Amino acid sequence: MVIFFQLAEAQVPLGLGAGHKKQNVMPKELSFANPREYEIAGIEVKGVETLNKNALISITGFKVGDRVRLPGSATTTAIRKLWKMGIIGNISISISKIEGDKAWLVIQLTERPRLTRINISGVNKTQEGELKDNLDLIKGRVVSDAVIKNAELTVKDYFIDKGFLNVQVKIKQEKDSIVTNGVALNIRVNKHTKVHVRYIKFVGNEVFGDNKLKSKMKKTHEKIHFTLFRAAMEGLIKMTPKKAWELITKSHDVSKDQLVESLSKYVNLNIFKTTKFKRDEYKNDKKLIVDFYNSKGYRDAIITSDTVKKLENDELGIVIHLYEGKKYYFRNIIWSGNFVYTDDLLNKVLGVKKGDVYNMELVNKKLQFNPNGPDISSLYMDNGYLFFRVDPVEMRVVGDSIDLEMRIQEGDQARISRIIVEGNDRTSDHVIRREIRTLPGDYFSRQLLIRTQRELSQLGYFDPEQIGLTPIPNPADGTVDIKYTVVEKPSDQVELSGGWGGYYGFVGTVGLVFNNFSLRNIANFKAWRPLPVGDGQRLSIRVQANGKQYQNYSFTFTEPWLGGKKPNSFTVGINHSVIRTFAYYNVASNGYMTMTTASLGLGKRLKWPDDYFTLTHRLSFTMYNFHDFVSRDNQQIGFTTGKARNFNYNVTLMRNSVDNPMFPRAGSSVSLSLTLTPPFSLWEDIDYAHALPETIYRWIEYYKLMIDAKFYQKLFGNLVFSARAHLGFINTYTKDKPTGPFDRFQMGGSGLSGNQFIVGYDIIALRGYDDQTITPPSYGKPVSPNTIRGGVAYNKFVFELRYPVTTSQATTIYVLAFAEAGNNFYTLPEYDPFNLYRSAGVGARIFMPAFGLMGIDWGYGFDSIPFSGGKVSGSQFHFSIGQQFR
Repeated sequence: MVIFFQLAEAQVPLGLGAGHKKQNVMPKELSFANPREYEIAGIEVKGVETLNKNALISITGFKVGDRVRLPGSATTTAIRKLWKMGIIGNISISISKIEGDKAWLVIQLTERPRLTRINISGVNKTQEGELKDNLDLIKGRVVSDAVIKNAELTVKDYFIDKGFLNVQVKIKQEKDSIVTNGVALNIRVNKHTKVHVRYIKFVGNEVFGDNKLKSKMKKTHEKIHFTLFRAAMEGLIKMTPKKAWELITKSHDVSKDQLVESLSKYVNLNIFKTTKFKRDEYKNDKKLIVDFYNSKGYRDAIITSDTVKKLENDELGIVIHLYEGKKYYFRNIIWSGNFVYTDDLLNKVLGVKKGDVYNMELVNKKLQFNPNGPDISSLYMDNGYLFFRVDPVEMRVVGDSIDLEMRIQEGDQARISRIIVEGNDRTSDHVIRREIRTLPGDYFSRQLLIRTQRELSQLGYFDPEQIGLTPIPNPADGTVDIKYTVVEKPSDQVELSGGWGGYYGFVGTVGLVFNNFSLRNIANFKAWRPLPVGDGQRLSIRVQANGKQYQNYSFTFTEPWLGGKKPNSFTVGINHSVIRTFAYYNVASNGYMTMTTASLGLGKRLKWPDDYFTLTHRLSFTMYNFHDFVSRDNQQIGFTTGKARNFNYNVTLMRNSVDNPMFPRAGSSVSLSLTLTPPFSLWEDIDYAHALPETIYRWIEYYKLMIDAKFYQKLFGNLVFSARAHLGFINTYTKDKPTGPFDRFQMGGSGLSGNQFIVGYDIIALRGYDDQTITPPSYGKPVSPNTIRGGVAYNKFVFELRYPVTTSQATTIYVLAFAEAGNNFYTLPEYDPFNLYRSAGVGARIFMPAFGLMGIDWGYGFDSIPFSGGKVSGSQFHFSIGQQFR
């Protein structure tokens, strides 16, 4: 920029501004070679619309009355000060008048425009929102060439990262007709198509083949040449193989190896892998290749160069040049600085021997964190050595062997000083603190820290994904504070569901479950949200009905820490059902049946064999009262009027090490349950062979064994494998008293009860088959009067692959694929664990705190059940709300 001073009609340049070439139009009487001193008699600012003129004059440093040399350094300094503001586009200083030694200055400015809005076209709504966040262009910001260029690069980088390497971005300024000096930025995006990888080639690899190296690239994959297959097939049909091959290779520029490799990919289902090129993912994949070499002992392996070549049809070719180097092995492992543990113990935990392939990735895993077993860090940190540190150092390389020294700094044992809990705005502190295993005064233990995280997630009150564990070391006094942060999530559940029952028609259900109830705060109305919460108690109220014909009411209350000092749970429950007779087998009646159950339970956490075990005891009494009652269930009982009583004791031993109750990724849950009634047959003076059913079942007698086992293992990524086994057996103490109809097993379908509560069936799910069809002796068909229905032994085995869609605080969603098999046997001699009804399918689960678990499955039953005419079960859909699938 040339700064012109206006004097009469002549232009007099006194200084230079940015962006203009110097023009030699100075009169002889006023030049840089012959400057003159003037007194500033006046200053005028022109060309500004929104800026404060007095503020601009102040920035220049000029004041009326100052004496300055014109032209001179004062004008140059003034220009620089105004330019540094970044809001001025053009600057010029002129002299409008000179009288004697007085000069009047004119500062001519051009303001840079300010941003009023951003318009982005060529993208969808989601991309538009993300782009505006990335651009970080706020209204009122000065729009400069640099701002526009940065915006263009930001938009391009956004789409390049998503695989649109040919994206084009154009930005135009549009003057705002409403806002003074305002402009809108119109950003036009032409994404074009995503760029795919046609081929990946390796040069210099001799130890591992191309396919092996390509398999280590997680996100960058080759495109499968489907056109080659089509061309090959057409060519082979129409012409000789030789001519067809010449045509294919000429048309598609591929070699025989490429075609064979493409076919191999097709056979191996690589068609499901994305072939889009993303530079960040490609950069990471190159690192994975080097890591793979390093893990196999090739510590010197590097990628010397790589080329990404643009091809036609929006495709790329990648060529990677490798230097493999030679393979190395461990020689001597030397420990230094260790006083607490011996070299032998440390070597045993490390698990690396002389002659093993050199693999520093494995060594670091065994030193710091080994998900599959013990490591050196946990050995120390579980014993209080929080300040422990170990550094592996290569000491010497002899041929292909390497000596490694483990330099240890053990430090002092750290004791826990304070426990800090944050984020619990609903749950009381004592509910959290009683689950914490890292107690003040104890030595720090990483194992107990992780265990506490599991215990807090098992409560169900907090988001398991957001439970934070933060040790805060205090090196000055050798202690550590531990801060636990939790994020509350809704844990109460509302069940609103309806279903069609085989006997009772439509049955509606209303249920409320308060999982963080507080009995002691009932009188404290400030704690009602909407009921008193915070003490970790569980209150469940449930009502089912279809009018007068069927009604069921249940109430359950659980205190998980009876007395508040030990984790001894106490449970009390009451259940009452009323069923009125309707026409059945052409028999009409006004009869009814009531069933009332009361139960008490006491559970205790065990410390042996380990503290994942719990032992639960439960006493239960059920009274059945029949009055002129006719139904399928009571016809198999054998009487319509009378009473039956079920008094039983249940003991359950369970070991539960599951890491997350909503979506387990690791751990197991194994339970062994035994239910016993008193052996009434020992003192009853009854001839069971000739006694009436109302006499035989006056006191129900049986023993029942249930075994359930669930195992979870993370395979890779978030893919989880689940294996489950369920077994059940029921029998009487003596051969004289028959096994009654009560508490038998029904199998098939989703596992929903179908509202058959009369004789307390255990309903076992088996997807791919209709509800309760795997139930002897009728297998879904009507039973004849006085026929006992249901099995006395069953087993079921399930294998599932699960993948989470989301595990957020509000919702947990995962999809699954399953294969399962099971059977239900009418007598114990018939039991055969290998005689199974098989099925497979897919499904999905949605867990919302307010409604519990909802699930849908599609299953295909491969076998036919008895009395079906040999027809396989085939395709079945199963749906549930508010209930876990077994």
